[in-house]
Formats: sequence, structure tokens, C-alpha cells
Amino acid sequence: MNAILLKNATVFNEGKSFVSDVFIQDEIIQKIAVNIAPSEGVTIVDLEGKWILPGCIDDQVHFREPGLTHKGNIFSESRAAVAGGITSFMEMPNTVPNALTQELLQDKYDIAAKNSPANYSFFMGASNDNIEEVLKTDPKNVCGVKIFMGSSTGNMLVDQEETLTKLFSQVPMLIATHCEDEATIRANTAAFKEKYGDDITMEMHPLIRSAEACYISSSLAVSLAKKYNTRLHILHISTAKEVELFENDLPLSEKRITAEACVHHLWFSDEDYAEKGTLIKWNPAVKTKEDRAGIWAGLLSDKIDIVATDHAPHTIDEKNNSYFNAPSGGPLVQHALLAMLEKAKEGVLSVEKVVEKMAHAPAICFQMEKRGFIKEGYFADIVVVDPNKKITVDKSNILYSCGWSPFEGVTFSHTIDSTYVNGNLMYDGKAVKNNIFGKRLTFNR
Repeated sequence: MNAILLKNATVFNEGKSFVSDVFIQDEIIQKIAVNIAPSEGVTIVDLEGKWILPGCIDDQVHFREPGLTHKGNIFSESRAAVAGGITSFMEMPNTVPNALTQELLQDKYDIAAKNSPANYSFFMGASNDNIEEVLKTDPKNVCGVKIFMGSSTGNMLVDQEETLTKLFSQVPMLIATHCEDEATIRANTAAFKEKYGDDITMEMHPLIRSAEACYISSSLAVSLAKKYNTRLHILHISTAKEVELFENDLPLSEKRITAEACVHHLWFSDEDYAEKGTLIKWNPAVKTKEDRAGIWAGLLSDKIDIVATDHAPHTIDEKNNSYFNAPSGGPLVQHALLAMLEKAKEGVLSVEKVVEKMAHAPAICFQMEKRGFIKEGYFADIVVVDPNKKITVDKSNILYSCGWSPFEGVTFSHTIDSTYVNGNLMYDGKAVKNNIFGKRLTFNR
């Protein structure tokens, strides 16, 4: 029996906060009440003055395994996630080889079963020529199908109208899209190269990978989804204009078209390129402060449903390159929750809203089984936050395999005190346990 009694914490769940005890046994939250009497053999943890939140669910990460493990792997990056309060992740198919067959997709699940401290799911990848494989995907134990409508690697750019039509009309499960119009980006790249040659700077990144490119692609995805009643989820919204494509007149569980914002698009703007350079080079690009404000407005109005990371580590040597040679992406899972809680402390949103967007909403959006809430009968995926202890991000406390963070030098007002995955203490505030307690996520579909 693994029985733990968390006492005297402030619980944040479903828009409310209240002081309570939480009793965990055999992976499950068994009871939530005040003054639960412990029975023999129960481990008691007094959390007075601390917060209990449901473990965060990150619906977009790149953990680089197989094939790119010099940047990170499922073990290293899921450990960092757990230390950051993320207890479940959904990983993208653009590893090497790309996850474009059921066998290659299963290979990733097999790796995670042996190596992931966090709960896991992996997207099936789509290409211009694998729709038969895509349609074999089981919606009950795979989070979704990923379509790169721009900015792909390997054989994953889906740009043929016939293929998009087939996918949007035939795939019965959630489709997640990366939306940037490749023709626009290629034209912008050619124009900037002609004008500036090799002297292209990071400040030009959001002009090359422009707001127009994002909107053209996102609006196409939305139009296809509306035409075929597709369950569409658009990832990493980076422009204010794109927010106009989404609605907030239905409960999340009834929406057919949903959207995600990422921490970096909520935190940084193009004014930060001068200091951060390629460390904040992402696709889609971090754009203007007006775009950032528009994304925040979309998030607070519930036109944007989820906050995620798009965690995508590269080595510092890879990042320390010229504009065209530096890859896009950065590591975020260890600091995403702390960053959002910082915005809550600043009054931008409430802690309850952070919980909604990082735990409840992903669970609802993907129809997860018994995750994302502090509820009796649900898996005990729990993050304990100390709201009175600060932490400054530096290389000594970064757990990413790549060893760097775009948040280096930032002091956050909260710390992750501990993290429980399926009722097991996986992070104690100092170190992540080496036990593997993560489970494959399942879905009510």
C-alpha cells in the first residue's frame, strides 16, 4: 500500500481555493476533506501555507527521442517537466525517424514505458502520403494526429490540398496543427536575403515568419474544420489577428475548434531579441507586444483554451549560430508553471485561471481519463507550490539536458515544493526520483 495524507494545504481546483487535506492511496485521490484522520502506515505531509494544484498537462513538447538525443531524451526532459509541476505530456512526431507509421509510433510508447517519470502520450504524424497509417490510429490511447501545415522537419510538411482535404474529412479524432504558410515564408526569406544578404538579424525573424503567414494557414485550417466538422486544435497562436478565428460561446467540452498559447508568446516580445537573440527563436516567431497583448486577451476571454510550452531543446552550441543556422525552439517545461504563476502574482490572471488553462482545459480538450483535476477517484497527479519561497533560474538548478533556459537570471516568486505522479512522490523540491511511475494516457473517445 502506498498511502499519503497531504494536510492543511490550500487546494486550487475548478475555479475555487479552499484549505483541505488530500488522502492518496494506490495511485488515486481517495478523499478530499478537512481534518482527515490518518490510519496506520500512512505517510503524513504537513503542507500548511502551501498550495496543492492538479499536475499540469503539457499538450505540446518535443523530447527528441528517438534520433535527436544529443539535445534531450524522454527521461531527461520528463524529469525536468516533473520538477516544474508538469505531470503529463503529449509529444510531437517530428523525431528521427518521423512517427509516420503505427510501428514507429509504438516504438516511442515503448521507450516512454521504460523511461518516463511523467505520464505520456505521443501524436501520430501526418505526411502527404501516409493517410492509411493515420487512419489506423486508436483514439482511445493516442492523444491526436499532428499536421505540420508549415515549419516541418523530415517528410512532415503537409501542403497538398488533396491531402489536407482527406485528413480533415476522414480523421475521426483530434487533429493538432502547426499553422504557418510556407509559400509566404519562402517569399519573405527570398526578399530579405536579396536586401540584406548574410546580415539578417534575429529582429527580422517575426517579419520573415510573419503574422500574415500564420493567419493564412490558421484561417485555412479553421475553414477546413468548419467544412468537415473536424475536431481541430491549433497550436501556439502567436498573433492577435489569429485570435479572431476562435469563439468562446460554448463550453470547452462542446467546442470543435480549440486553440493553444505557449508560455514564450505570453512572456516575450520582439523587443527581447536584442538581449536574448537566438535563445528566443521559435517557430512561430515571438512577435510584437501588441500580438502578445492580443494573445493574453484571447486567453482571458477563453477564445484560447490551453497554455503549453512547445518545449524543444537544442544544445547551446546549436543556438549560438547565425540567424539561418540557429535552430528554432527552446526548453521550457521546468519553468512554465512558475512563469504563469508569476503573471498571476502580477495580477494578469488568477491562480485559478492558471490551473484551468494548464490542467483542467488540456484534460477536457483531449477527453482524458481521470486526469487534470483534484477530484476523488482521479489519479493523484499533484503539484505542491510554495508561494513564499523564491527561486532564481541559473545553470546550477536547470535540469534540461541542454543545460540552458531562456529564463536564466529571472527570479520567480514561487517554487515547486514537490510533485506527485500517480500518487508517487517524484520530486521533493531538491531532486527528481529515478523511479519510473509515468503511465500511458488514455482518452474517453
